[in-house]
Amino acid sequence: MVRARFYRPAVVLAALGAVLTAAPGAGAVDEGDDGWSRSFYWGVATSGYQVEGDAPDSNWQRWVEENAGSDGVDPYRDAVDFRHRYAEDIQLAADMGVNTFRFGVEWARVQPAPGVWDEAELAYYDDVVAHVLDAGMTPMITLNHFTEPGWVTDQGSWAAAETVDDFLAYGERIVERYQDTGALWVTFNEPLVLLSHEMTVGALEWWELPAARANVVDAHRRAYDLIHAVDEDAKVTSNQAFISGFNGATDLLFLEQFADKLDFIGIDYYYGLSLDNLSVIAAASGAFWDVRLQPEGIYYALRAYHRRFPDLPLFIVENGMPTNNGALRDPEITRADNLNDTIYWVQRAKADGMNVIGYNYWSLTDNYEWGTYRARFGLYTVDVLDDPTLERRPTDAVAAYTALTANGGVPAGYELAQRPGLCNLVDSLASCLDPAREDGPLAPLE
Repeated sequence: MVRARFYRPAVVLAALGAVLTAAPGAGAVDEGDDGWSRSFYWGVATSGYQVEGDAPDSNWQRWVEENAGSDGVDPYRDAVDFRHRYAEDIQLAADMGVNTFRFGVEWARVQPAPGVWDEAELAYYDDVVAHVLDAGMTPMITLNHFTEPGWVTDQGSWAAAETVDDFLAYGERIVERYQDTGALWVTFNEPLVLLSHEMTVGALEWWELPAARANVVDAHRRAYDLIHAVDEDAKVTSNQAFISGFNGATDLLFLEQFADKLDFIGIDYYYGLSLDNLSVIAAASGAFWDVRLQPEGIYYALRAYHRRFPDLPLFIVENGMPTNNGALRDPEITRADNLNDTIYWVQRAKADGMNVIGYNYWSLTDNYEWGTYRARFGLYTVDVLDDPTLERRPTDAVAAYTALTANGGVPAGYELAQRPGLCNLVDSLASCLDPAREDGPLAPLE
């Protein structure tokens, strides 16, 4: 998940812009004839560090231990304790009718030192995967979601060439373990934001960004080949943070550098942009809940990638709604309203010929949002700081998502709770000059 509180796009883009190079080249579920195991992937998403608790030594754990209690940084504690409650959480997902469960393997947990593999922790992930499969869901496994072992940070993080080889050795160990599960694979979660976070935690300095960018690109390209060497039918991506209005530029740094090494385009869409909505500036101060979401922007994000990569399927790997400690953003717009509106626009994209194959809600439960528990994204609310039982309490979006998965989306004649913005700029001027229609049949997502 993007944490704009720590996001420094101007610094990252300035440091990297001068070093861009041309892209090198533009039980398991039974699979269908096209190689995909689902006709539509309805999913929920989590990440290892944000939910697991019992945190091992990593770049982020070091930073949190040094900064907790200052500048609004909350103590990590045990997050929502997915590490010991994964069976319960996976069942909560299954009960909503979703068929895909995204989670991250924590590299620091399974390889606490160079050349040292923790078999007990590998067995933990074995059981997570087993529960996902037993629930009839497809695992979506993320290899890097902003965290790395402390020893990788000590050797120079992603600015060090040896980190690429170490990551591939780790990736090979994990992929070989789960290559027969029908898993979808994410190499890097939001690589541009990854480098921003590495600056936040002190793992990288700005002048190291060019080398780090090149190494992350190399690591994805080689990991793609490695995964397909282990399982030729695997489906692999690196999901991209959709930065409304600027993705054509930001994608030059990563997506365009490995577009030939993607089996589908993974998109993380959260915030819109229009002439009557410039609230995204609130994200710069960490007040994500003050950013007007504009669910219609997901249509333009999908359309932008469909036009650029017409032969690749599109998957919304992350989408959700942050609130301020669970408080309603608007007394008339709930989490369920926002979810229903968002799926309406995904269905509209599908009806307009875009090959949308999946949607993950971020996130299943509230979690540790890279320094704070204040921003709540969960379908299920968990009050880490004040509820020692860590009870999972459903929001109204749980019932809404259950209905969506059962019916393949919103019904015909659905009326939007939130009107589209004036002159959307999500895909720069293209989304303003060529607005989405709001009439005609909707395509079911099934």
